[in-house]
Amino acid sequence: MAWVAFAASASEVRRFGGETMGTTWSANVVLPEGANGAAIQQGIQAELDTVVAQMSTYDDASDLSRFNRAPAGTWHTLPPEFFAVLRHALALARDTGGAYDPTVGPLVNLWGFGPGERRRETPSAAALNAARARVGWQRIRLDEATQSAFQPGGVYVDLSSVAKGFGVDQVAAFLDRAGASAYLVEVGGELRAHGRKPDGSPWRVGVERPGAAAGAVQRQDELERVVVLDEKTIATSGDYRHFFEDGGRFFSHHIDPRTGTPVAHRVASVSIVADDGLHADPLGTAMMVLGPEQGLAYAKRHGIAVLFILHGDDGRLEERMSPAFAALAKP
Repeated sequence: MAWVAFAASASEVRRFGGETMGTTWSANVVLPEGANGAAIQQGIQAELDTVVAQMSTYDDASDLSRFNRAPAGTWHTLPPEFFAVLRHALALARDTGGAYDPTVGPLVNLWGFGPGERRRETPSAAALNAARARVGWQRIRLDEATQSAFQPGGVYVDLSSVAKGFGVDQVAAFLDRAGASAYLVEVGGELRAHGRKPDGSPWRVGVERPGAAAGAVQRQDELERVVVLDEKTIATSGDYRHFFEDGGRFFSHHIDPRTGTPVAHRVASVSIVADDGLHADPLGTAMMVLGPEQGLAYAKRHGIAVLFILHGDDGRLEERMSPAFAALAKP
């Protein structure tokens, strides 16, 4: 997990948790008196299950999998949540010049980071060219009136870079409807905060230092930064959990859709703070692909709060952050 919440000490905070999207979720919630904890647990899980049923590439029966298998030249009416996420993903692809691209799925799968077999060797040039021919966000057309998407043939959409963030948003909306006065929701390391803890203190989260042991961070020296979340969402992307080595070369799971190959710069992780997970989650992937120079320039133009942690030449970690993130960071 790339983020860890500092535990709330107040007894009024109810804690829930479970599994989703190949990872875990948790929620620290301040509920109205008499609230049914079992109903809250079930409601959160149901929200996340809906995201999986619509947008998982690991579930052959999902709406996304059915779209990816659909014949060329066909239109498909999508569930409203799926349509909204795909529309946002395509808009970000356009705005980043294709550095972020939800149609990158064939390349993700080719490099062994999708639902299929994990590979431990570099794909052939022929295989790479064939996968690249299927990638291109411009190939998908949307019809707002009918909430439909056009499958031109061979397009394989992968929404893994946004589904967890959107799931956090869906859980937050459910907790709002349930009357929660405050919460900190986490799905696979993406967090969203609302309100204050019962003692009046804000929700604080720590940025995990790349290279820390997998699992929940337990020690202060495993944290790179501490951020106060005030009605915000925080998401992270990193190269140190999912990768393989071949011939002495290191291959990250972050694929540049423009080249078809894993990113080659020295970014260890990227952290984004935004209003919601729908924006924060895919921006982390976009920044990983753009790299520190282009990424920071993009962030400054758009007022994005981003923290880059880089592998330094001397083996030490280095930080680069946008002005918006600097305003949020705590030493």
